[in-house]
Amino acid sequence: EVQPVPPGGGLVQPGRSLRLSCASSDFTFSNNCMCSARQAPGKGLELVSFISRGGVTTYYADSVKARFTITRDFAEDTVFLQMNLLKPEDTAVYYCGYSGYCDGSFCRDVSASGQGTQVTVSS
Repeated sequence: EVQPVPPGGGLVQPGRSLRLSCASSDFTFSNNCMCSARQAPGKGLELVSFISRGGVTTYYADSVKARFTITRDFAEDTVFLQMNLLKPEDTAVYYCGYSGYCDGSFCRDVSASGQGTQVTVSS
């Protein structure tokens, strides 16, 4: 199981930053890739980023590349998504999840947190 750590999201102005955190059990965290996905209003679910089991490989959607950074803390079994230079089009509900297999731009059979985190970017 993986759950977002509050406070996480919220309302921010364009150009500002937010950091989302998701905590997991030690077993889940140690044995899976950790993923972040989002769903914007009226759109489908989009894989935003993932980080490999060992933390060596990362993936970012083109829309967030060079602005978002995903990291994992093995001591705290927590994954972080640092979101910089936020844009209005980043407005979405963000979900964290895990997968036994991520490669390229794909994660298979993602188990996502039931609860998402609302991020609203607006002036």
